[in-house]
Amino acid sequence: MSQPPGQRPFRDPHALISAIVPALQRQVSDGLHRRGLVIGMSGGVDSSVCAALAVQALGPGRVFGLFLPERDSEPMSLELASAWAAELGIAAATEDIAPILEAAGCYSRRDEAIRRVLPAYGTGWRCKLALPGAGAGPGVLNVTQLVVQPPAGPQQTLRLPAAEYRQIVAATNFKQRVRKMLEYFHADRLHFGVVGTPNRLEYDQGFFVKGGDGLADVKPIAHLYKTEVYALAAALGVPSAVTTRPSTTDTYSLPQSQEEFYFSAPPAVLDLVLRSYNAGRSAAEAAIEAGLEPSHAERLYQDIGQKRRTTRYLHLAPLLVDEVPLPVPGEAGD
Repeated sequence: MSQPPGQRPFRDPHALISAIVPALQRQVSDGLHRRGLVIGMSGGVDSSVCAALAVQALGPGRVFGLFLPERDSEPMSLELASAWAAELGIAAATEDIAPILEAAGCYSRRDEAIRRVLPAYGTGWRCKLALPGAGAGPGVLNVTQLVVQPPAGPQQTLRLPAAEYRQIVAATNFKQRVRKMLEYFHADRLHFGVVGTPNRLEYDQGFFVKGGDGLADVKPIAHLYKTEVYALAAALGVPSAVTTRPSTTDTYSLPQSQEEFYFSAPPAVLDLVLRSYNAGRSAAEAAIEAGLEPSHAERLYQDIGQKRRTTRYLHLAPLLVDEVPLPVPGEAGD
């Protein structure tokens, strides 16, 4: 969804751009010692903003766009991403990752888990995972369910046991990891770095795959709330076809919003609640700012804390038995 009417970004978008652009320049040249940046472009607002920021920082000749569709991707994703790359004037390539996913067993492992719940599931069926209580307020148990649709028939919603849920998620995580593998292939051949595109909600709440879309050399908008990302999109000229498009995971064959899959409220609401949470304000104060019932705000506070605890491992570097000092740049032997 686009930025809701009447909700202003927390910080001035032009000031944010003025801070991000020189930071990217320093990170690429002095931190990474690379020539440019590779960015996987999904047709969504986050990757579109990151691509525009990279072009402002380095120029179009030092930014490479990558489109990574597979059999469950929405065709509109590729259309929007390629059109924006052309408008930015950057070189780009399309890599259909379906054959790699097929060889790794992404689709077959997913379907195997689904058939344990619904033996009739087969060719032509579509699926997604969904939280039935997403955005429904307090009192609703958010247990992920399986939604399927046969080739000619209505959608069906089924209870999803834990083992099948984990296998479906593990299989679909191949998609993010294969995309990142190809981003690093192009980065290595070009001597570029790789851009990560999470906004603050995604980064804070662990909405990414370790070794997949969580892997990157720079993450230029990880400190920006989603509302601020939309404000930057307007300032950078990102097309309305991108900014008015509902946020989607683009991972399952049935349309699936981020709120439906993971977040417990719309991004505009979570921005306000998370900002209050980060500022140390009470849930009651957050409820007033976000226009929520106090019990709903309290539930969102609990959900924020639970997601932080559950996904903390995603942010951790590999654990070592003992410290291994790394050389300081410029030291002998570096």
